[in-house]
Order: sequence, then C-alpha cells, then structure tokens
Amino acid sequence: MAQRTPVDDDFFMPAEWAPHDRCWMAWPCREELWGGGLAAARNAHAEVAKAIAGFEPVIMLVNDGDVAEAARRCGASVSCQAMPLDDSWMRDSGPSFIIDGRGGLAGVDWRFNAWGDKFLPYDRDALVAERLLERLSVRRYAAPLVLEGGSIHVDGEGTLLTSEECLLHPNRNPDLDRAAIEDLLRRYLGVKAFVWLGQGLDKDETDGHVDNIACFVRPGVVMAVTCDDPADPNHAILADNLARLRKARDAKGRALEIIELPLPREPRYLDGPGNGQRLALSYVNFYIANGGIVMESFDDANDAQARAIVSKAFPDRQVVQLPALDILAGGGGIHCITQQQPRV
Repeated sequence: MAQRTPVDDDFFMPAEWAPHDRCWMAWPCREELWGGGLAAARNAHAEVAKAIAGFEPVIMLVNDGDVAEAARRCGASVSCQAMPLDDSWMRDSGPSFIIDGRGGLAGVDWRFNAWGDKFLPYDRDALVAERLLERLSVRRYAAPLVLEGGSIHVDGEGTLLTSEECLLHPNRNPDLDRAAIEDLLRRYLGVKAFVWLGQGLDKDETDGHVDNIACFVRPGVVMAVTCDDPADPNHAILADNLARLRKARDAKGRALEIIELPLPREPRYLDGPGNGQRLALSYVNFYIANGGIVMESFDDANDAQARAIVSKAFPDRQVVQLPALDILAGGGGIHCITQQQPRV
C-alpha cells in the first residue's frame, strides 16, 4: 500500500502571513561554526526571540545544559525547552507545518543533510522535526526528499517559489530531476504552480536559499532583492531572477507584482573588511509575525530605505529592525532561525 501524503488528507502549507499559534527557535551551540562569536550570536538570537514575543508566543529549543543560560538571556517572555540540537537553524531543521482548513495541523519532516553535508555531525538536527511533532502530538508526514524550509516560500494559494541552484543541487537529491521534485512538493505541500528562480546570493552557504532573494508578500505579490552595482556578482544573478519573476504566473494564472528591495550597499566579510568569506546579507530574510515584521539591519546606508519598503508592503504590521550581523556570521538571517506554527 502506498504511503499516504498530505494532499491525500487535504493538507496544504499556508502562507507565512496567515495567523500563527507560536514561533519556534533554537539556541546556537555549534562552537566550531560560531567560534569566538558564539556569545554574540546567542545574544542576537535572544533579541530576535524577545522581539517576536511582542507579537506571538516564542518557544526556544535548547540543549539540556544550556537551558538556564538561554532562559536568562531571553527573559520571561520566551519559553525555553530542552531538546538535543546541533545548532540553531530552525527554518531548515524544523518541520514545515501544514493545515487542512478544518482545524487539523500536521507537519512535514524533510530529510535534513546539513546543506549537503557541510557541517558534521548533524544527527541531532536531523531528528528535530520528528521530535518536535511528537512533542506536539501532531501527525508527521516523512517526506522522501532532502529539503530545507529556507529553500521554499509559498503564497497559501497553491504557488511555490524556489531556486534551481538549491533544489537541483547534486548535494541534495542527486537521483531526482526537476519533475520528480515538483511532484513531491505537490504531494507534501499541496502546491500546484512553481516559480523557479535561478541562483541565490553569491557566497551563500545554503547553495541559494530562496529566503535570501525573494518572498511572497501576499497572493500575487513578490518582494525581490536587487543590486545596482554591475561590479557585484549579485547584479547579474538578481537581474536574471527579476526577469524570471516578470514572466511567471501563479497558481491562479496571475502575473506577479514585484516589489524591489535593495541589497545592503556595503559588502561585509566574516573576518573584517575585504577579508574571508563574504556574508550573504539580505533584508528580505525577515520573519512575518502576528501583526509584525522582524527584519535585519546591518549598520548600512540602505537600512532605512529597506525598512521603509517593507513597512509600505505590510501596512498592517509593525516593523521591528534588529542588528543581525552576529547572526549572519553563522551563515543565515532572522528567517533562517525561526519557524512559524500556524494557528488552526
């Protein structure tokens, strides 16, 4: 007998702007990744958690030995719960929550391989989704697909936004072609139409996660990152993505309205100006909370402009902008460290 999939039971993934029951996060702990920046990363994660807690409940998952420290840093507004972790990228290691529109909640447990075996070990993070769904007594659908939550974005009306660089990368699902991947996404997320962008940001360790280059703002409207410096490798990458968006149609046959969002003006590097890995900075990597947006600032000349664009796109939500360079030092942003649980 064939394994049942979410669409067999009328489940689908709602948009991120749909009401949330809570937000899940995880506490940074991989010392070889964060190095001397671990304490700063923990403080930055705590600030994000406290900001989101102003809009909706937040639960921080923490390795057992770090619970007291996390609770102290996060404060009373954030609940800290013990769970074995390898690190803090809850968007990618956590489940993708799905609903059936009748009060039912379930979760998709994707196969997690630490972005193509980039960081070892990852056996604890590979079990986070299963353990969390078991803790919630929520039905689990185990998907036969290596996928991270940051590599997809949905509009809640049947359209999925993703990138070729990530989903077709040989370090994820080398035996699956585009058609096979689309078929699994249809069956596990209830989507019908796909908008394929090309590459993600230059030097993005995730191999091109879409949540660093574009997101749905509402049905039919996409916010996309742009770069106006022809000398920047991101200029051609993002111009190609814009061209693809202009040609795309969503599941309802609509052309997409595009809101352009600039990259930070100044490139930043892991080891200081011009040294080491370039950080994949992006303002679009924000978290949509109940009544709010929590987004990055980078002490950059474009911070205020980016906030104004996001505020105009979400007029019914309060925009909170937080310093995020200490999170980006680990390879991701605010969206990468959060996972919404929809309200049913």
